[in-house]
Amino acid sequence: MFWKLQENVITDADLDFLVSFIRKTKRFTQFTNVSDFEMAFAKWQGCRYSVYVNSGSSANLLLINSAKEHFKWEDADEVIVPAVTWPTTVTPVLQSGLTPVFVDTNLTDLSLDYEKVRSSITPKTRAIFVAHLLGFPSNITKLKEIIADRNISILEDCCESQGAQLNGTKVGNLGLAGTFSFYWGHHMTTVEGGMLCTDNEDMYKLFLLKRSHGLARELPQECHDKLRNEYKGIDFNFLFLTDGFNVRNTEFNAVLGLAQLSRIDEFIERRNKNYTVFLNICDKYKEHLVLLDVLGASSFVLPFLFRNRKLKLAFQELIREAGIESRPIISGNLLRQPFLTQYYNSTDYPNADFIHDNGFYIGNNQFVDESRLGVLFTVMDKFFRGLA
Repeated sequence: MFWKLQENVITDADLDFLVSFIRKTKRFTQFTNVSDFEMAFAKWQGCRYSVYVNSGSSANLLLINSAKEHFKWEDADEVIVPAVTWPTTVTPVLQSGLTPVFVDTNLTDLSLDYEKVRSSITPKTRAIFVAHLLGFPSNITKLKEIIADRNISILEDCCESQGAQLNGTKVGNLGLAGTFSFYWGHHMTTVEGGMLCTDNEDMYKLFLLKRSHGLARELPQECHDKLRNEYKGIDFNFLFLTDGFNVRNTEFNAVLGLAQLSRIDEFIERRNKNYTVFLNICDKYKEHLVLLDVLGASSFVLPFLFRNRKLKLAFQELIREAGIESRPIISGNLLRQPFLTQYYNSTDYPNADFIHDNGFYIGNNQFVDESRLGVLFTVMDKFFRGLA
């Protein structure tokens, strides 16, 4: 397999940076490097607050749980979620006692079907949890028009779209808060890790509390004296203000994050150059392919959407033989997975089903170069010429 979905993005320089840290420090749990990474990421992202956790999935869990507490949502209140996404865009909704309302995707930016969002809003709708998939920014402007003056929050899952922009604003800054993932296969990596970003101070404080058991000492220093005075009968170091989790990350991972963040703009530029070449190749075969060309994208992968399923299966086998790894687009239609089939109706999600049956993707990262893209072009040319 000469073209994998992802390759080792941790360089020797990253490892040297990490080894140097290990030799000098006596503190490996969450400490100053976590704080430094949070501040650096917030600056890069252009937001007021960032909170580092152990995964993008944990970031989603804290986001939903914190929003429910902050806004005093009731059990069974509704959150609109996409039918095509990773499971942990949806599972925190279920785990927090809320009701997911699934909406079909669209075939332009792979986000929600915006008109179906309009018809899915009810008096119990409290939020729309948007997933910016495969590096494509969702049309948050359209969603805000649909919401109008209703009290509905927009939450952003940006785990696959770090650096994508809508009208010059980075995703993650378009709603109440956004989440990011630094898993091995994403735009940058801390091996495992995730980030929450927001400009809302109250949400920020809830993220800090819930990241670490609900402990008051996790809040900014300027909050401590007031809380000590308010709860004099409890040892401040073991004062719990809310229910919480333990989803902290370590100094090791933060050190890697600082090293990778310094190169993220370079990574994104390389990925987007690759995607431009990929689109130019695919444009020759648009009779057979649905092309995804979205302004402001930060390319995650190279997706194929075949209009004909039999051709999709044949081409996927051909690239496998050529040494190019592929996988379904996210998980396909998530509602067809065993744990969600109770929500599935085949007439309600035609685009999600189309993606499920006719789509797959191959890897895109800074290791994909002109040589590999040339091989892909050769394989595609051979395949589509054979259809004539």
